[in-house]
Amino acid sequence: MVKLIDVTRQYGQFTAIDGLNLTIDNGEVIALLGPNGAGKTTTLRMLMGHLCPSRGHAYIGGFDCFAQRYEVMKLVGYLPDEPVFYEYLSGGELLRFMGKMHGLPNVQLAKRIEYLVETFDFADAIDEYAVNYSRGMKKKLGLAIALLHEPKLLILDEPSSGLDPFATKILLELLSAQITHGTTILFSTHLMEQAERLCHRAAIIGNSRLLGVGTIAELRQQLATDGNLEQIFFAMAGKTIN
Repeated sequence: MVKLIDVTRQYGQFTAIDGLNLTIDNGEVIALLGPNGAGKTTTLRMLMGHLCPSRGHAYIGGFDCFAQRYEVMKLVGYLPDEPVFYEYLSGGELLRFMGKMHGLPNVQLAKRIEYLVETFDFADAIDEYAVNYSRGMKKKLGLAIALLHEPKLLILDEPSSGLDPFATKILLELLSAQITHGTTILFSTHLMEQAERLCHRAAIIGNSRLLGVGTIAELRQQLATDGNLEQIFFAMAGKTIN
């Protein structure tokens, strides 16, 4: 489903991600873990075609993530860490616009919008301009847009950041349901307990490089430890944190 081959991204002399190789199979859930500045968001933006790798290639569903990014967008539901919306469009207008972009029929689109708005509990704000939403409300709307067309792959950058405990609980339940239905999920997070609860494998990066990838059991074996994911993370990435 997802393949990154020697993916590198540089900004002048600074290397944001260096030689990343990672394969994600259909139905897998991968947690992308790393300190701030490790290259997580850069990696996700390259997968979405927002950035072109300086070296290497990224593929989703066999499509080149940059050269064929419009094909990639049909397969993916994407949530950036800080969702940005068109000015002068309400939450409802944005959902309808994005649904039309994905080619959803009117009846199906109306049902999906009704379900997601009710699920994330922002019906009272549906007619307000989205740019005026609070950070948490913007995250809810961004999640609704990502899930709207029932994509085969979800790419989520810090999905629970900015959400209140109730919305976080709803998010985890929704993601658990997506996992049950076989959706492939790649998400970044700083919340180790959340990652350990959801992921099949964890990919840990630090200093712009992949430090380790595997199931919790495989990472424990690699480090000869019986620790939880948080302890594994600090053992691998702790030295890269300034």
